[in-house]
Amino acid sequence: MSSLHELLERAVLLDASDVHLTPDRPPVFRVHGGLEDSGMPPTPAGELMAVLQEIIPAHQRKRFDSEHEADFSLIEPGVGRFRVNLFLAGGLPNIALRHVKELVPSFEDLHLPPILRKIAQAQRGIVLACGASGCGKSTTLAAMIDHLNHTERLRIVTIEDPVEYLFQDYLSVISQREVGLDTASYHSALTHLMRQDPDVIMIGEIRDSESIRAALRAAETGHLVFSTLHCGTAAQAPQRILDMFDSAEREPMRLALADNLHAAFCQRLIPSSDGGVRPAVEILVNTPIVRNLMIKNVLEKLPAAIETGGEDGMQTFNQAIYHLIRRGEISETEGMRHADNPETLRMNLRGIFLDEARRILSV
Repeated sequence: MSSLHELLERAVLLDASDVHLTPDRPPVFRVHGGLEDSGMPPTPAGELMAVLQEIIPAHQRKRFDSEHEADFSLIEPGVGRFRVNLFLAGGLPNIALRHVKELVPSFEDLHLPPILRKIAQAQRGIVLACGASGCGKSTTLAAMIDHLNHTERLRIVTIEDPVEYLFQDYLSVISQREVGLDTASYHSALTHLMRQDPDVIMIGEIRDSESIRAALRAAETGHLVFSTLHCGTAAQAPQRILDMFDSAEREPMRLALADNLHAAFCQRLIPSSDGGVRPAVEILVNTPIVRNLMIKNVLEKLPAAIETGGEDGMQTFNQAIYHLIRRGEISETEGMRHADNPETLRMNLRGIFLDEARRILSV
């Protein structure tokens, strides 16, 4: 294989978001959501192991030896910053690198709905960015943090694994802590978090019950907490969190979530008409109706609340995709591929709208 420097330089030139290195195969780039050949020769397994040994930080070597996977940041001089995941597959090393752009993109750069700017400026509560890996959750949260950094004087603490965007203090004072480098674990960082005088907290990922407990404690004491969560829709976020607890704990946790969740949004990146991507964003805001549904434990009605909550800035994936198609930002074909209910979307595009959601809420 040519040097890693040359490979990453080519990836950045082609605007690739990810680089995948697998034994005895040519490197592959992900460009605008699709996989493309890099045009470079295959990488022998021995050479890939040599690359791995060259880039893995000392504090991650023991973890990789025992767990056969590791995450860390890599700065390639003159090229940029990358989030690296090392793992074994079939007993052989594999490397996935994601390009982390130095400049934190703005809401306008990312084509995000304006309501997310208002959500970012909440006084307190938990804000969850949801979606699958690679959907841009972390980038959207970075834009929200950077927006606060440029508009308010706040003490912001982040706990990340690894750090993905480096913030420069503007109006706010920001401390970024990387798991494995600045703190031993998420648990350790969360334990000491409140002694660091934060106004705003960003937890890289809600991974377990301890993470959500820490987020709830912070929200209950008047802090604004941002984090990411792996789930398919914003409406699924409360149930996904409750599933982290045993049955005896779910009732108090559900009530605490009803009091402290500010908003959840979930995004999908859809190929756009101009050759890039556009985010379709489902948005759940904890309005009195949403809070009441959580208190009464009728979470299955949350999609209907989102569908009818447009005045509060809420929207479903179908509604988000409908507007993207109408504005000409994505094609109808791509919209149908990513819609939760393509048939309903097809009807909407032809001017037919049913009021099923209001009926569900009234039952």
